[in-house]
Amino acid sequence: MKKIAIVTGASRGIGREIAKTLAKEGIHVIANYNKSEQKAEELKKELKRENIDIDIFKADVSKREQAHELVEYTLKKYGKIDILINNAGIAEFKEFTQITDIEWNKMINTNLNSVFIMSQEVLKNMIHNKNGCIINISSIWGLVGSSCEVHYSTAKAGINGMTKALAKELGPSNIRINAIAPGIIDTEMNNDIKEEDVDIIKNDIPLGKIGKTEDIAKCVKWLIEDNFTTGQIISINGGWVII
Repeated sequence: MKKIAIVTGASRGIGREIAKTLAKEGIHVIANYNKSEQKAEELKKELKRENIDIDIFKADVSKREQAHELVEYTLKKYGKIDILINNAGIAEFKEFTQITDIEWNKMINTNLNSVFIMSQEVLKNMIHNKNGCIINISSIWGLVGSSCEVHYSTAKAGINGMTKALAKELGPSNIRINAIAPGIIDTEMNNDIKEEDVDIIKNDIPLGKIGKTEDIAKCVKWLIEDNFTTGQIISINGGWVII
């Protein structure tokens, strides 16, 4: 029987690459999106050309009711959830003293509360089945912090803490919880970074390059296949930060 995976924020960037990689590995993917319906449809059509079927499902996973609908849809159609990839997120570059309450709450809701809500929703099924794998997409800034991205760094640090604590709680139920904390990755989210700034960053990275979405997707694939890794924050950053 095929494994069933929900990937949040799957229409673009890292989430899209993860969805494609898992689908090509024979895992049935429910690709969640919120606003990028056209890109989600394009992903479905792209895989269909390779005779691979996925589901796409619109939901703001920072809202309990919509996250619940996504999980219920999956359970009614497939009867189980084996894998959850918590990838949905936003970024914003802003001085700390200029961050408004609305901007702070939006960042925490989208990047951290969505992980809390989606994990709770799928765990009801995973605990019942005594099996499951949750992989949270964090960030290098959740490990070391970033100037002018305090709200983003805080949300990602929260994901790291949740990952470690939840791994301890759910290990006895044979459920593995890990996180990946990417460094700078070539995605639309980073398109606003000036080319000269990217060159400066490359000079600071021991491997001399920025990452690709495939680098993250490969790690996700490994974490799903591995049976003895849990509670880990794996930072894929070319040696930019070594802890």
